[in-house]
Amino acid sequence: MDVEALYREYGPMVMRRCRQLLKDEDEALDVMQDVFVQVLRRRDRLNDQYPSSLLYRIATNLSLNRIRDRRRRPETADDDLVYRLAILDENTLEQLGAASVLERLFAREQVSTRTMATLHYVDGLTLEETANEMGMSVSGVRKRLRTLRAHLQGLTDETESG
Repeated sequence: MDVEALYREYGPMVMRRCRQLLKDEDEALDVMQDVFVQVLRRRDRLNDQYPSSLLYRIATNLSLNRIRDRRRRPETADDDLVYRLAILDENTLEQLGAASVLERLFAREQVSTRTMATLHYVDGLTLEETANEMGMSVSGVRKRLRTLRAHLQGLTDETESG
């Protein structure tokens, strides 16, 4: 299966389908690329007799998965704070005094909680994907992240009042 030829011929069709479902140009482009990555990974097992139908179906499924993931992971203010802290470089952390907040935050937590926070907030894995990576249940991951957010809120309240 010549994936490059499929991309040239059917890329616009796949992009239209993704754009139609996602209503977001950037997300549609990401999903379109994911479609062809999947085809590339599975090209030995896929039947290329009807490539347009195959690509349309993959684009639809991946787009619907993306929409479903959006609904499962609504962003909260606490999530945004954890994410912003997680992506800061060390110099910026020191300038903001955030390094000590992170050190104090993670000193209270298990090492695996820091890994979960990184997988979920920085790497963008869903709760289900994070749970699979950690070998835990989704509810266990959700509880740990909820506790982490509560501890972070407590630390930020302490920092603001003290």
